[in-house]
Amino acid sequence: MKMVSWNVNGLRACLNKGFRDSVLALNADIICLQETKLQQGMEDVPLEGYLSVFHMAEKKGYSGTAVYYRIPCAGFTFGIGADEFDHEGRVICGDFGSFYLVNCYTPNAQRELTRLDWRMQWEDAFRNYLLEKDKEKPVIFCGDLNVAHEEIDLKNYKSNRGNAGFTDEERAKFTELLSSGFKDTYRTLYPDKAEYSWYSYMGRAREKGIGWRIDYFGVSDRIMDKVESASIHNEVFGSDHVPVELVINDI
Repeated sequence: MKMVSWNVNGLRACLNKGFRDSVLALNADIICLQETKLQQGMEDVPLEGYLSVFHMAEKKGYSGTAVYYRIPCAGFTFGIGADEFDHEGRVICGDFGSFYLVNCYTPNAQRELTRLDWRMQWEDAFRNYLLEKDKEKPVIFCGDLNVAHEEIDLKNYKSNRGNAGFTDEERAKFTELLSSGFKDTYRTLYPDKAEYSWYSYMGRAREKGIGWRIDYFGVSDRIMDKVESASIHNEVFGSDHVPVELVINDI
């Protein structure tokens, strides 16, 4: 089974940059999108062969997630069940029978770390949400988690220390999440490999290979042995992020 996650940084804009051809070429069974920036009534973005669900933010042109799928799903839930976090369209959970698939767009701490405290509260709430799901069946979670966990996960780690996405607080929360019973699939398979999934539009960062790995697939510890591969599709354009992929079998 193949899954793909991609922060499209505006689905309408990405459509004009080859989104359909790019994502169909990946031939995934489940496609999770973040930062769709859609609002109610704008769900008319079909992909041939897929069903879809969307979760929009109440704020126009902001955040938002979507899941396209071509395998049976028993149903979807939206948000994490906490009113203070569930107005921005950040989480969709699909019940795929033998596992839950959670698509997440984690809030950015923002410049000057103005939202860091709120982000810390989100991290605790999201971790608790995943742990509750994990009690029922294995969890696969994915998305733009807005944190580079280790120094190897961004090119210029020294100059970015303390910046949004690479604060000690955010990194510690990700460590706490993994320690509670989950694996970062890419880093587990490739402990010494440096690849990135996000590149600033400034300063020709992508051309220079100056990026961050902030897009993830995570799985419950007990199904890590079923993961066949995890990869990053740097050949795909259309957003400041690139798709990340998970192949998992016998689940």
